[in-house]
Amino acid sequence: MAKADVINMQGEKVGDVELNDAVWAAEVKPYLIHDVVVMQLANRRRGTASTKTRGMVRGGGKKPWRQKGTGRARAGSSTSPLWVGGGRVFGPKPKEYHMALPKKVRKAALRSALSARYADAAMKVLDKLELDAINTKAFAGIMKVLKLSKPLLVVSGKNELLEKSARNIPHTKVLRVEGLNVYDVMRHEQFVVTVEALAKIEGALAS
Repeated sequence: MAKADVINMQGEKVGDVELNDAVWAAEVKPYLIHDVVVMQLANRRRGTASTKTRGMVRGGGKKPWRQKGTGRARAGSSTSPLWVGGGRVFGPKPKEYHMALPKKVRKAALRSALSARYADAAMKVLDKLELDAINTKAFAGIMKVLKLSKPLLVVSGKNELLEKSARNIPHTKVLRVEGLNVYDVMRHEQFVVTVEALAKIEGALAS
């Protein structure tokens, strides 16, 4: 089994933890990661964009001017797409972008993403991650001590003090275990997880 150092919020080693190879040493399959990221981004789209065709815009009942003799180009309707205020040709209409992938594929992609982070030495395991109050400055100080630039921090459960302290720091996200996903793992440069959250991740993905 692979092992990882466990550090505290001061960056000091306080122990080590054994890692489940099924989760942290799985074969990295980029095509699975790609498929799941595409699915996640597609499912975020609302698909509500809509435009009017020439038959939907107001006006157009009268020919703007006579066909010949004016010196201007021929015009049959003010709703023409060539006119300001006219309809749009082949514009977007409401569309459903939702995609679905099998649960096994999603889990395999997440194992691949986590294994890639471990293999790249972009993973840190903390004994705990706690704050006494909502304090962005204190949270930024912890990030500086741990040498984190664009981290994803995974905690075992709801922690409003951490979530609110981190929300104004660019490229930083605090995520609960149940919300762990491939897109966020790959999007951030470092993956930081508490020991308690680590156990929950392995419990969900090892089988």
